[in-house]
Amino acid sequence: MGALLALSSAVVYGIVDFAGGLLSRRVHHAAVTFLGQLGGLLLACAAALLLPADAVHRTDLLWGALSGVGSGVAMRFLNRGLSRGAMSVVVPVSAVTGVALSVLCGVLVLGDRPGAVAWLGIAVTVPALWFVAGGQGRRRGPGGAGSPGGAGSPDTGTGKGTADGLLASVGVAVQYLALGQADPASGLWPVAAGRVAAVLVLLPDAARHARRLMLPPLRCLQAVLIGAGAALGLVLYLLAAQQQLLAVAVVLASLYPALPVVLGLALLRERVSRRQILGLLGAGVATVLLTLG
Repeated sequence: MGALLALSSAVVYGIVDFAGGLLSRRVHHAAVTFLGQLGGLLLACAAALLLPADAVHRTDLLWGALSGVGSGVAMRFLNRGLSRGAMSVVVPVSAVTGVALSVLCGVLVLGDRPGAVAWLGIAVTVPALWFVAGGQGRRRGPGGAGSPGGAGSPDTGTGKGTADGLLASVGVAVQYLALGQADPASGLWPVAAGRVAAVLVLLPDAARHARRLMLPPLRCLQAVLIGAGAALGLVLYLLAAQQQLLAVAVVLASLYPALPVVLGLALLRERVSRRQILGLLGAGVATVLLTLG
């Protein structure tokens, strides 16, 4: 059950990153990020109220808040990277580095002990995601050069996008590791606390771009729904982490880059290199290994 929840989290995150990347090329990334966190806060609070918690302690809320700080940092740099870099590069780079940091801390600091099959899955996943990041495509569709939001072409924005992906990976690791420390008895309140922290962390940046937040109603709704989807993905991850070793849950949930690549190929007509195809196949093999492990 834990593996299924983690994979569901990956699917949700993949869809959210794809949609957020498209929207960040049409409106300013700060608006997408901040309004998205407000949407995430609404969903997290609703979910926490619907699912009962046995006991909520201050420590659990603090872990959740720290996770929210990581979420805010991750989404800020991820959306900025997606607004000016290739989706097939930015998302996998943030994931491959984030999972490496998360697993390293989970094993060396938190004492996780995955089995041999799971270790093999972890070993396959990291280079698989790296191969996905290594093959950038030339975009010919929505969000290319000259699109609203000034995204630029993938080729000219790849360097900046990759740097943003690396910065986002630090937030990804903090988000996963901190949330995994919350007591399962606290229910989903750590997620809600994290959304509050994420909003506060992003507030100064939103204030600097206040005019950018004045979006048409449809764009506002899109940003809010994207953020709510990200919160749903995090809820699914938390439920998975409560039933699975943290290192395994992190890696399974971090398979989400495969989905934006596939959607980019099908909908944006991005070209996928042989290295990316190899990476996607490797991600599929890793999923099977981690599920069996």
